Amino acid sequence: MNFALILFIALAITGGIWLLDVLVLKRGRDKDTPEPLLVEYAKSFFPVILLVFLLRSFLVEPFKIPSGSMLPTLLIGDFILVNKYDYGVRLPIVNKKIIDIGDPKHGDVMVFRYPLDTGLDYIKRVVGLPGDTVEYIDKRLIINGKPVEAVAAGEYSYVANGLNYVTGKTWQESLGEHKHIAMTQEDMPPVITYQVAGDFPHRDNCTYNDRGFTCKVPAGYYFMMGDNRDASNDSRYWGFVPDENIVGRAFMIWWNFGEFSRIGHFIE
Repeated sequence: MNFALILFIALAITGGIWLLDVLVLKRGRDKDTPEPLLVEYAKSFFPVILLVFLLRSFLVEPFKIPSGSMLPTLLIGDFILVNKYDYGVRLPIVNKKIIDIGDPKHGDVMVFRYPLDTGLDYIKRVVGLPGDTVEYIDKRLIINGKPVEAVAAGEYSYVANGLNYVTGKTWQESLGEHKHIAMTQEDMPPVITYQVAGDFPHRDNCTYNDRGFTCKVPAGYYFMMGDNRDASNDSRYWGFVPDENIVGRAFMIWWNFGEFSRIGHFIE
């Protein structure tokens, strides 16, 4: 659901009714005659909708985490806030950048429109920038020939779909300016090769084998991976994320109905 489009339509309707009343209807109405109910509602809702539209389009947008692909960093049910201006000011709906402020950095947690269906929003971690060579060999990240620092951090357990109890090993990775926890499962391969899309833009930039993959990130694209490495549908399988699909940088958990202690937690 394109909520920005819905807000824009509501804004156009309420604003149009208000403008019609000011330019036409009000002139033919006696001073003592009350405003039509529709006009009254439009005048009341227009400023509220405008404020929400501007805040959501240019400053901060809320999202809810629907899956466990970013465990243990983000839990299913976390409500997060996404910074909309760190990566440049973009026109709402068309998502065209009009002011260049900054670009994604290694380790950022980023929300973007899923390349195979731009009606869906995905959240993953930025592991490859334009021009980078990203390798994932034996479940270890290598960026431009340099292994990403990873220190064993114990185990993490969670209940997956179908009430399956999953326990994985965790690693504290240092990626860019971020130190975060990633998780792997010993019995899973680094890439489930049969799930790799047969074709995606710049597919020939990637090679796969039993130990993992190597991808050269093309200009204007990013390579994304989930922190729950063996339970994440990410760039390994459907390719690179183009700049025009970027929504913003996730920076804070503002609510979780099940774990109040997570409220106000900043996202690394």
